[in-house]
Amino acid sequence: MIVLGRIVAPFGVQGWVKIHPFGDDPLAWRTMPHWWLCADDHAAEGQWQRFTLKACRMHGKGLVASFAEVVDRNAAEALDGYYVAAPREALPQPAENEYYWGDLVGLAVENEAGEALGTVSGLLSTGAHDVLQIRDGTDKDAAERLVPFVAAYILDVDLAARRIRVSWEKDW
Repeated sequence: MIVLGRIVAPFGVQGWVKIHPFGDDPLAWRTMPHWWLCADDHAAEGQWQRFTLKACRMHGKGLVASFAEVVDRNAAEALDGYYVAAPREALPQPAENEYYWGDLVGLAVENEAGEALGTVSGLLSTGAHDVLQIRDGTDKDAAERLVPFVAAYILDVDLAARRIRVSWEKDW
């Protein structure tokens, strides 16, 4: 499952929910007739519950959505804090040079000199720009690098080769 956002509050009295999207174009999700919700963003695919999308629209900096299975505010309150996701094959194709975060996690990262910096373990949304979390190793003491996901530092993303090249020194 690719996590798309998180429900942050009920919205109104008719079962709508307010969603904090983790992507740049959440209105593209309207093309998906079903969204999957779960309290645990790392849950196995079988633990996600499928909901039928009735409507969604932008509201301020977030998104509000209505599901057929959520008929009133009490039902919407029960979903507060749940994550919104979809199977990768259900998602719209991203535009050129745009990526779903879930597609980047697990990719190897190397710098211009070909030095391995680690593996993408996650991403952070800082408000200004997204940041790659890169772990150099698997143990709890592994070094972590934070590299801004902006053109000045990201030279190439090759999903087929499962590799990202960055302009970043190993000792930074």
